[in-house]
Amino acid sequence: MKLSEQWLREFVNPRATAGELAERLTLAGIEISSVTDALPAIDKVVVGEVLKVARHPQAGKLSICDVRISAGKQLQIVCGAPNVRTGMKVAVVLHGGRLPDGTEVHVSQLRGVESQGMLCSARELGIADDHSGLVELPVDSAVGKPLVQVLGGADKVLEVEITPNRGDCLSVLGIARELGTLFDLDLNLPQCAPVKPTIKDTLPVNLAAPEACPVFAGRIIRGLRTDAVTPLWMRERLRRAGLRCVHPVVDVTQYVMLELGQPMHAYDLKQLSGGIVVRMARAGESLQLLDGNTHTLEPDMLVIADSKRPLGVGGIMGGTASSVQVDTRDIYLEAAFFPPQTISSRERKLGVQTDAAYRFARGVDPTGQTRALERATRLLLDFANGEPGPVNRVAGRKNAAAKLVLRQLKLRQLLGIRVPEREVGRILSRLGFRTRKRAHTWEVRAPSYRFDIEREEDLVEEVGRVFGYDRIPAIAYPSTQRMLPLPEQQLPLARLRDILTGRGYQEVITYSFVDGPLQQRLTGGPGIALANPITTDMTEMRCSLWPGLIQTLRYNLNRQQKRMRIFECGMSFIPQHDEITQENILSGLITGSQYPAQWGLPQRVADLADLRGDVEALLVASGAAERLEASAAPHPALHPGQSAKLYLNGVDLGWMGALHPILLREMTLDQPVLLFELRLEPLLHGRLPKLAPISPFPSLSRDLAVVVDERVPAATILGLVREAVAPQPIEVYIFDIYHGPGIDSGRKSVALSLILQDSSRTLTDEAADATVKHVVRQLQDKLGATIRD
Repeated sequence: MKLSEQWLREFVNPRATAGELAERLTLAGIEISSVTDALPAIDKVVVGEVLKVARHPQAGKLSICDVRISAGKQLQIVCGAPNVRTGMKVAVVLHGGRLPDGTEVHVSQLRGVESQGMLCSARELGIADDHSGLVELPVDSAVGKPLVQVLGGADKVLEVEITPNRGDCLSVLGIARELGTLFDLDLNLPQCAPVKPTIKDTLPVNLAAPEACPVFAGRIIRGLRTDAVTPLWMRERLRRAGLRCVHPVVDVTQYVMLELGQPMHAYDLKQLSGGIVVRMARAGESLQLLDGNTHTLEPDMLVIADSKRPLGVGGIMGGTASSVQVDTRDIYLEAAFFPPQTISSRERKLGVQTDAAYRFARGVDPTGQTRALERATRLLLDFANGEPGPVNRVAGRKNAAAKLVLRQLKLRQLLGIRVPEREVGRILSRLGFRTRKRAHTWEVRAPSYRFDIEREEDLVEEVGRVFGYDRIPAIAYPSTQRMLPLPEQQLPLARLRDILTGRGYQEVITYSFVDGPLQQRLTGGPGIALANPITTDMTEMRCSLWPGLIQTLRYNLNRQQKRMRIFECGMSFIPQHDEITQENILSGLITGSQYPAQWGLPQRVADLADLRGDVEALLVASGAAERLEASAAPHPALHPGQSAKLYLNGVDLGWMGALHPILLREMTLDQPVLLFELRLEPLLHGRLPKLAPISPFPSLSRDLAVVVDERVPAATILGLVREAVAPQPIEVYIFDIYHGPGIDSGRKSVALSLILQDSSRTLTDEAADATVKHVVRQLQDKLGATIRD
C-alpha cells in the first residue's frame, strides 16, 4: 500500500521527517519498504491560461496559442494537442524548463512559427499515463502559480508492507493511529458527521446470509451532475496511492477506502430491480464482473443481488451490468462488512484480485460502514451536488469483544524488562483498547478493528513493539545451558550435504506445493490436492521431491545451463488411508557432462554408474556402502532398462535411474536426466567402527569366473560369496562381466577376485582352494551358476 505523507499528516503531525516516521513505524512492526518523492522533478512549469487558439498555417494538426502566464505577460506556443481551447488552464513549461524525462524546453521554431514554451500532457509531466491531450487544471488555479503547488506541493510517498494479521493498518487512518500511539499525539479525524437526508428514498435490504455478511449499509443519492469532474487534489492523492481515476463516484469510493479502510461499491440505481438481497449464489448462476470476464458462480460464493439477478460478488467485485456510467445520475452506495473467511478462498476461485478483497480478507472494522457512507456522501455532494437519502443499515447478531487479562508478571516474563504501569495503560489506550486496571493485572477489551488480538501474548506484543524492542537491553541469559545427548551412531544431515556439495552438487529448496499433473506423471498416482491452491501450477502437496527438481532443471536449461548437479532435503507428504504420512527424503538430479569443461579429461555424458557412485558415497559416511542392494524394478518416472529399487540391509531405501524417454519428450528435454530419491532416516543411522588387529600373515588371491542368468544382480553374487566364507575375512570384487561367443543366450560371465587372509595362521593353498570350492557350491545351489573354463 502506498501512502501520501501529506495526507497522513492531516490526521497526525509528529515533529519528524518522513524518514524518521518510516523508521519508527518499521521498528513497531509496520514495515515501510520505501520512501520516494510524490512528484517527479518538474522545473519551471507554471499555470497558464489559453487566451487565443489559431491554426498553424503550415500544419493542419498544429495550433498557435496565446497563453497568459502572469499579469501582463503572454507567450506564443505551438501545440499539437486536440483538446486545446480558449479559456483552458494548462501546464506551461517555460524557456529553460526541464521535464521529468530530462527534456529541456527552449524557444524554438516549429514549421516556421516561433514557440516560446511547451504545453504538456499528464504523461509528459510524469503524473499519469494519459497522453491523449493537455492536462486540464482546475479553473480556479492561479495563473503563474508553480505547478508543484497546484498539485499539492512537495510530498513523500511511503510504501507500507502490511503483514496478513494487520488489516487495520490498510488505510491512512490505521497508520495515523499507529503514529499517534508512537508519538503520543491525538488524531485529527476527517469530517464524517451525518449528512442530512433531503429525500426519503431507500432500498429494502434482506440479509439472507447473515453469517457471510453480518452488516450491510446503503444509501440512495439522486441527481448527481453528469459533468462533474473529480477534484484535482483527490485525483492526485489517488495517483500517489497507485490508483487511477475512473469515474467521480468510483474515485470517491476509492478515496474513502484508502482513507478509512472501508471498501465501498456504487450501483447505477436505474439498473436495480426491487430491493437488495445478500445471499449465497445459486447453482448455475453466472455474472460478468468489472474485469470483463463472465464467471460461473459456485454455491459457496456470496452475492449481492436484487430481485431478479446477482449484481456482484460480495466483497470482491461488482458486476458490469449495474456499474455506474458516464450518464449515471442516481446511485446506490454500499458499505458492508464481510468476515475474512467469506472472502479469501472465493477470490482465488474466481481468479481476481481487488483492493477490496485484499482488505476484507485481512479484516475490516465491522462498525465503520455508516462512517464511510457519510464521508463518501459529503465528498460527492461537495463537487457533484445530488440529493441524499437516509442511510439504511441492517445488521445481524453482534459479537461482543472478548475480555482479556494482561498480567504484569506475564508482561515481564515475555519482554524480559519491567514496563512502567502508566506506560502500559497509555499504550493500550492510544491503540484503542478499553482497559481497567486491577491490582496486578489489566482487564482489556480489543477494539472492533483488531482481529489479531486473541490472547494475552498478543497484548504483550502490542506493549513491546510500541514501547520499543530497541529499548530492551541485551543481557546474558541467566539459565544454565545444557547440551543434549547425541547418539554416536547418528550421522548429522550436514555431513550428507557436505558429501554431495563436495561431488559437485548444489542444494536447492523448492516449494512443498507442486504441479498436480506433473507429479502424477512422475509418481503414477494422485497426491494430496489443495483446497485453495495459490497458483494453477501448485495444486498438490508433494509426495516426491522430483517434481521440484525437474522444474528447477527446466528453469536452468532455458537459461543455457546444460550441466547440472542439484539435490534437496525435504519433507514428502504421502496419503495413506485417511491419514497423511510425512517423511524426510533426500533427492538428487544430474544431467549433462560428468565433469566440467577442462583439458585434463575427455568429455562424456554422466551415466547411471556415476549416479550410483554418488549414492554409494552417501552410504560410505555411515559405513553401510557394502550393504546397499540395487534391484531392477519398474518405476513410472524412470527408463524401463535403467531403473533400480534400492535396499539397505533388506529395507526399502529408495529409487534411482534415468528419466523415462516419454517424459523427456513431453517436457521438451533434449538430454538424459538421472535421478535418485532416498529415505533420509536409514542414511542417518551409521555403524560404529570396530577396531581389529591387522593380520601379520600373508594373503592369498584367487580368481573365479562363473556363468549365471543375466538377470542376476551383481550385489546378489557378492552377497552369496561373503555368506559362504563367513566368518573368515574376505575382500571380493567383480573385475569383468562378459556377454558374447561362448556364453549361452540369456546368461553372462562374471569374473570375481577373492582375497583371503587368516588372522591366526598362514593360509595354505589347500585351505584357500577349499574356500573357493565352498563358494562355487554356494553359487551353484543358489543361482544355478557354472564355472567358466
